[in-house]
Amino acid sequence: MDMTQLLRITAFATATLLVVAPATAYEEMAVSGGGSIQGTVTYNGMVPVKKIIPTKDQAVCGSPRDEPQILVGSGGVVQDAVVYLKAVSKGKPWGTPDKTPVLDNHNCRFDPPIQIIRAGNIDIHNSDPVLHNTHGFYGRRTAFNVALPQQGMRVTRELPRSGMVRVECDAHGWMLAHVFVADNPYYALTAKNGGFTLADVPPGDYTLVVSQHYAGNTEVPVTVKAGATTKLSIEMKKK
Repeated sequence: MDMTQLLRITAFATATLLVVAPATAYEEMAVSGGGSIQGTVTYNGMVPVKKIIPTKDQAVCGSPRDEPQILVGSGGVVQDAVVYLKAVSKGKPWGTPDKTPVLDNHNCRFDPPIQIIRAGNIDIHNSDPVLHNTHGFYGRRTAFNVALPQQGMRVTRELPRSGMVRVECDAHGWMLAHVFVADNPYYALTAKNGGFTLADVPPGDYTLVVSQHYAGNTEVPVTVKAGATTKLSIEMKKK
């Protein structure tokens, strides 16, 4: 092996390590004099609708229906958008771990269609008397691929890396869900009124991200001051 080949192999190995290496661990600490962020997320464009036509297992999957691609209420408020602070190295404790999160295949839909979890295990469940093949992706890379041929089956898989995981069913192509794996405890799903709150944030400058699968990501700079509440109004637009 000549020196050129060795350098190429070394460069490839280094690049691979950079891709798969875990992010810097979040450091928990007592937050003294922290502030908070309160905001409302809106979307003022046309709300797109996807026509869902079950092509198999209609007795379980139901009739054709229209599904909005973004949940928009009165005044343009957005429900179930993921809100989080980006690249936070340290801050408040995570708190007591929740029960293992569940992603259920129910009536040929995923329940819940969007959720935020800590890195770790997730239970994938089949409530339907038909085969579901639940397939999760980090981008184009498979996170898990689980066949659930029987009603009541439950399989546990790990989501060790932060980021948005898109979930599909290989047997029912219209099914779609998203699981956001958080790398710090400063996150929320927007409520029906489009609101969210992030509390006990150490004073400083941050980037706040609002993410929704149709509208994409919207990033907003935000400054948090000790003992104060920073209020934001964030408008999402089609990506």
